[in-house]
Amino acid sequence: MTASESAAPERRGPRVRRLRRLRRSEALRELLAETSVELRRLVYPVFARPGEGAPTPVGGMPGVERHGVGSLGRLGRTLASEGLRSVLVFGVARRKSADGREAWDESGVVPAAIRAVKRASPSLVVISDVCLCAYTTHGHCGPLDSKGLVDNDLAVESLARISVAHARAGADLVAPSAMMDGQVAGIRRALDAAGFGGTGILAYSTKHASSLYGPFREAEGSAPSFGDRKSYQMDWRNGREAMREMEADAREGADVLMVKPAITSLDLLARARERFDLPLAAYQVSGEYAMIKDAARQGHAEERAAVEETLGAIRRAGADLIVTYFARDVASWAAGER
Repeated sequence: MTASESAAPERRGPRVRRLRRLRRSEALRELLAETSVELRRLVYPVFARPGEGAPTPVGGMPGVERHGVGSLGRLGRTLASEGLRSVLVFGVARRKSADGREAWDESGVVPAAIRAVKRASPSLVVISDVCLCAYTTHGHCGPLDSKGLVDNDLAVESLARISVAHARAGADLVAPSAMMDGQVAGIRRALDAAGFGGTGILAYSTKHASSLYGPFREAEGSAPSFGDRKSYQMDWRNGREAMREMEADAREGADVLMVKPAITSLDLLARARERFDLPLAAYQVSGEYAMIKDAARQGHAEERAAVEETLGAIRRAGADLIVTYFARDVASWAAGER
């Protein structure tokens, strides 16, 4: 045997799996991509404010606006024409009170917004945020007791009244975000008793007391006037507790479970996908939006690539629906490729 012959097996070595073969071209990568972010899965958040007039910009969230009822109808038609399927409506209060009673006023800003969008674009799925923080003088998510703490059970009663008002206005889904114990069960009972058994509940099941809500609180005027929300929103460090929150909401009758913020909850989404067969949603919150916008503005990231990558990660982790302020951008990019 020659030296070259004896060395040949060693040169060949063990067989190597050539995983890169399937990445050689854009066409191959597109053909075999495991995850896609379809436009139908995106929910666009909308801020409804009192009054008429032109939309007003939200500081800290470039491209996001507060809309009066008049412009909401036009916005609804535009969103539908762009290919979007659903919106999540938030309200900016006309006036605030200790108990936030304007939130369940059937002539209030959110019911008016729901009616305007439904009239203009009946095909859009309208989801309404159900909470009190934007309507209370103290900025907390329910009435306070004598010790200055949120009274959980009184808050649930208020959330139920808000949900019925929104359902009566035409909401397809109500989305309680106050993180009160028993809120899903209380809302389900109230909806059924009022004849709205067909109105679904998208529960903010795992909503963390996060540092990423600042721009949103500016947009809605919902920052707490004292303290924080850590006594009722979830501690982001607790994954097992998050599963208990989801189990409780599922047991109480939630139709969809949601995590918030999205990018810091990918592990929870993956665990929930294995554990629950309900649809899962994730909210790419205002701070996530602002970070990508700021990084793009400073040249640290390419905006479209960052949006597609983060939305793809959320979808890959298990989300069926993604609430994102980038929904219209995604629609625009999709239209440009057709």
